[in-house]
Amino acid sequence: MHIWIRRFVRAFLAAFVIVGVLTVPAFAQGSSTDDTSRDQVVLSGQLIVPQGETVDTALIFHGPATIAGTVTGSVVVFDGRTDISGHVAGDVVVFNGAVTVRSGALIGGDLVTTDAPTAEPGATVTGQQQRVATRFNAGDIGFASRIAWWIGYSVSTLVLGLLLLLIAPALDGAIVRAFRQRTGASIGLGVAAFFLLPLIAVLFLIVVIAIPLGLFLLLALALLYTVGYVAGAHAIGRMLVKQPTSRFLAFLLGWGIVRVLGLVPVLGGAAWTVISIFGLGVLWVASRRAPAQDVAPPMPPPAPVGAGT
Repeated sequence: MHIWIRRFVRAFLAAFVIVGVLTVPAFAQGSSTDDTSRDQVVLSGQLIVPQGETVDTALIFHGPATIAGTVTGSVVVFDGRTDISGHVAGDVVVFNGAVTVRSGALIGGDLVTTDAPTAEPGATVTGQQQRVATRFNAGDIGFASRIAWWIGYSVSTLVLGLLLLLIAPALDGAIVRAFRQRTGASIGLGVAAFFLLPLIAVLFLIVVIAIPLGLFLLLALALLYTVGYVAGAHAIGRMLVKQPTSRFLAFLLGWGIVRVLGLVPVLGGAAWTVISIFGLGVLWVASRRAPAQDVAPPMPPPAPVGAGT
């Protein structure tokens, strides 16, 4: 039905595999635990430096940190509680989480936290103790910033939709046939794609060797969801404007409706989710359907041969 969609899906999967193949060896080299590098880096989980162990730098993005050994550099925790009972030669920086410095612990640098730290009697902090405010408050954004975001996303989806319809005119008919003939399948496959792809990305992140694949998939999800949102907007437009009316007019009508819904604080987010799910499902159904084969009209029967010629 729509060869261009098949090519787009194949190109996306090919790029996914190529990036994964290229980045996995590089990541494996960078995460080596030989004697030349004693840095301890954790993306998500638990950071532990046991008593008697020495590391250069300890860094964790999400999860608790327990420092009972020696850190010759600094300790950085982005999100999680921190318990220090050993020695840290450098600074201790905790952006979000409770900090406890046990009796007998030594911090040679500064202690920088967002919450008030708990220092037991006998704990030593050689540097300064500083508190910084890094918590994000959505109320501080203001109406003007939300409007700026709405305008930016509106322009990007408008350009993306018009570009797709320009370079792939058959996309219009493929979307129409998908949501008219297989509405249930479009919704079901859209739900599966919308919720399973992030889960797969998280599973990749859990497996150390597949972390680059997980990061790439998480980055690709933003573009994929936006493409689904654009396809869903076009489907809504085609529900109101039938063929053979211009495909661009149908998209502009659907795009205008969904962007107006985006202005409503609560309804806008729900509408974006539903439209993206429906659009992803429509594209999935359209890519799975085989192109229609043109059937040649039957040849007329041969003229009877006259008996007396």
